[in-house]
Amino acid sequence: MAKVRIKLNSTDINMLNEICSSIKDMSKNAGISISGPVPLPTKKLKVTTRKSPCGNGTATFDRFEMRIHKRLIDIPANEKILHSIMRMRVPKSVNIKIEMKD
Repeated sequence: MAKVRIKLNSTDINMLNEICSSIKDMSKNAGISISGPVPLPTKKLKVTTRKSPCGNGTATFDRFEMRIHKRLIDIPANEKILHSIMRMRVPKSVNIKIEMKD
């Protein structure tokens, strides 16, 4: 049977978990069992910069970090559920990718 794989990623973990729970609720109401949401490893992007604009002075640094959280959901290919997922309002901070698997 064909399956649908939904990949979600975002820098805002609360919005990501909210979208995952809404997808989970939709499938539960339709009586379809899903696998997930599976948390994938978080990607940490780190940038270290000098505090002083000219580069002279004491060696003090600012450290910035951005975390990208990822989730993976597998559901059976059901037209009703897919249609409701595609119509769902997704915030700009959450990226969603839907692909078919055999």
